[in-house]
Amino acid sequence: MAIEVDGQSYETDEEGYLEDLNQWRPELGSAMALADGAPLDENHWEVINFLREYYEEYQIAPAVRVLTKAIGKKLGKDKGTSKYLYELFPYGPAKQACKYAGLPKPTGCV
Repeated sequence: MAIEVDGQSYETDEEGYLEDLNQWRPELGSAMALADGAPLDENHWEVINFLREYYEEYQIAPAVRVLTKAIGKKLGKDKGTSKYLYELFPYGPAKQACKYAGLPKPTGCV
């Protein structure tokens, strides 16, 4: 499978996750979200950018419980809740946000 952005094609797996993490750019994340009918705002990008930093440091995409706790520490208690993250990413905060961030599907996600 592939997604096209600005005339360039990017390979994805069967679930839409980017095959080559080094190809990611914000426009690609936005296009993935729009294809899913989920436009991104600044709150989404705050989580997406956090995930990219987390992945760069630990080389793993966090499961939702770890994500919630880490977001709370960095962005504040009001944003470090499952309720808040599910409002932004209703199909699963870790799974959906990692997809738009160009990261692999978190382990433990079905």
